[in-house]
Amino acid sequence: MPSVTLLRTVAGLLVLGGLIGAAGCGGPTPGGAAGTVNVVAAFYPLQFVTEQVGGDAVTVTTLAKPGAEPHDLELSPRQVAQLADAQLVVYLKGFQPAVDESVAQQAEGQAFDAAAVEPLRDATDEPGTKDPHLWLDPIRLATVADRLAERLAQVDPGHADDVRARARTLRGRLEQLDREYTDGLKNCPRKEIVTSHAAFGYLAHRYGLRQVAITGISPEEEPSPQQLAGVAEAARRHRATTIFFETLVSPKVAETLASETGATTAVLDPLEGLEPGSTGDYFSVMRDNLAALEPALGCS
Repeated sequence: MPSVTLLRTVAGLLVLGGLIGAAGCGGPTPGGAAGTVNVVAAFYPLQFVTEQVGGDAVTVTTLAKPGAEPHDLELSPRQVAQLADAQLVVYLKGFQPAVDESVAQQAEGQAFDAAAVEPLRDATDEPGTKDPHLWLDPIRLATVADRLAERLAQVDPGHADDVRARARTLRGRLEQLDREYTDGLKNCPRKEIVTSHAAFGYLAHRYGLRQVAITGISPEEEPSPQQLAGVAEAARRHRATTIFFETLVSPKVAETLASETGATTAVLDPLEGLEPGSTGDYFSVMRDNLAALEPALGCS
């Protein structure tokens, strides 16, 4: 990976070039359409919230592209320049180290940290580690959206009323989603969800479930034989019928565990990103997750 010094140098040159070009032709705000706020979002859920709240008042660039696993994202010099050039950077500190470093170096004054709005919970069974997946709790995400609206109103006072109105609309939709989950998961004989990695702690906490994860917070982590044996024993003890895997990483470990325990496999999407060509969004994927959870847990 290039050094931070090199990235900063290249970023500075790119930004300077962009400013000179804009000054020469009287063009729009760099990176965005004329009259809009140029926002960089670190990964999909933050992109989604920014677009929902900002509407046509923002132009959003996303660092983690569809199909890419965002945890270990490495930034190109061009992406570092985008961060430096943005009027607002929406990120979640502690989730993507490369983004955290570049924000600190290039965009600290323009940053909106979702983790500062909704403090992160401790990761299950990982002392000293924080779980970043707060967007899987719709109510927490609604609070992030409310605060983001206030920050956008400061950046662009001329659209403040519209931004706040869109945030209220988004909160209403997220509260409706929360009611659907509450109703769908209230009468379930099983409460344990066996997942390929520990991304669902917020969802489990909100709806009275218990996450049993094969690996920890990082989806790329390889489970030890002892971990795999422990999860297999827990799956049998709780009579788990389904081992959940996710869309952006290999299902092989989940398939192995399902074979050992006599369970089936199904997708439970942590919504860290969408697959290339997907026509879904946050709401459709969350409803797909609910539809997968209900039969797995025997809900009535």
